[in-house]
Amino acid sequence: MVNLYYIEDDPNIASVVKEYLEQKNFKISVYATLAQARGALKEHIPNMVLLDWNMPDGHGDSLCRWIRSNWKEMPIIFLTVRGDSADIVSGFRNGADDYVVKPFELEVLYSRILALLRRTGNTTDQYLSCDGIVIDQKRHMVFYHSEEISLSAAEYQLLLYLLQNKGRTVTREKILERVWDVHGSYVNNNTLTVTMKRLRDKLNQPECLKTVRSVGYRMEETI
Repeated sequence: MVNLYYIEDDPNIASVVKEYLEQKNFKISVYATLAQARGALKEHIPNMVLLDWNMPDGHGDSLCRWIRSNWKEMPIIFLTVRGDSADIVSGFRNGADDYVVKPFELEVLYSRILALLRRTGNTTDQYLSCDGIVIDQKRHMVFYHSEEISLSAAEYQLLLYLLQNKGRTVTREKILERVWDVHGSYVNNNTLTVTMKRLRDKLNQPECLKTVRSVGYRMEETI
């Protein structure tokens, strides 16, 4: 399922688009201001952003620039009113991938979304996130609320494995096997405990990283 953030301040338009795209098996989150959208992006990374140009707290190009500075491959479609060619030019200059002119047919919007997803390739799996923790798998980078966090190789692989299994409990034995033994390194059980402590410290003791006593660990959304 494609997770799409829709930044739109008109509740009537937002409701119609949301209902239509949800029927197409999209998961839609609507935000009525740029500030709300920015806050949501700091917590969770969608597969695509649908961004209206004229918002109550500014123009969409400012958010577009901010998104591009953090997630370079994020697919972005601008929505702009008919005749505003300057908005379109500015949108592309600031990183938008495509635009749709209002008023639009829902079928046209849907086809443009699908075309962009095909064009951008497998970027939908590039970002893994949980409560503000984000892994960019392509660049091997980790962020906490948009701030880059430096991790060791073992810490990165541990976090990656937990995020890949978000919502599921993984045993200590499975983690040791996947993170260390696959590289032919001998480790004992304490290695995982120490690495987990360091990871938690660097991520400011995140609530979403839970210990399942006598079993292992689980990452799950808390907000």
